[in-house]
Amino acid sequence: MVDIAGWIALVATCVAALMTASNLGARVTGWGFVIFTGGALAWIVVGFITGQTQLLYSNLFLAAVDIFGIWRWLGRRARISDASRAEEKLSARQPGDDLFSVAGLDGLPVKSQDGVVVAHAVDALAACIEGRIGYLIVRVGGVGGVGETLHRLPWAEVTVTDGEVRTDLAAAAIARLPEAAAR
Repeated sequence: MVDIAGWIALVATCVAALMTASNLGARVTGWGFVIFTGGALAWIVVGFITGQTQLLYSNLFLAAVDIFGIWRWLGRRARISDASRAEEKLSARQPGDDLFSVAGLDGLPVKSQDGVVVAHAVDALAACIEGRIGYLIVRVGGVGGVGETLHRLPWAEVTVTDGEVRTDLAAAAIARLPEAAAR
């Protein structure tokens, strides 16, 4: 029983860690916490049967944290994401500009005129008083954060349609844009 619980705990913890670290949205993160809870319960079994009180108590605490994560990501954040998506769809049926969730820009590819991905959006900065977006912060190059640069892409150079960001700027022009302050 201890061996089986130990293997379940190991696999569940590894899978859940990948799911939550990937940041693939509220539901994936929430289900990662569900799997984390299963792993914590398996570790609790191992700790109880083997008399490892540190393992038992640490995983009782982690199970409580995981339940909070389930509430936050499958409950609250999922509801917020659903509301944003519904508002986007509602705005598409209204005459005028379609609305989009600014939070949804994170990670979207930025495509040039010819459809080539030249950057990825990581954030948008808006004016406090007027509320208009001033520019996107985009990441260019690198792998996994190593060697990438962050640039300010003016909002006037961007259009957002059908879940993607478009610009008339080529990759070389984006690389020449001012870098975003790193500190």
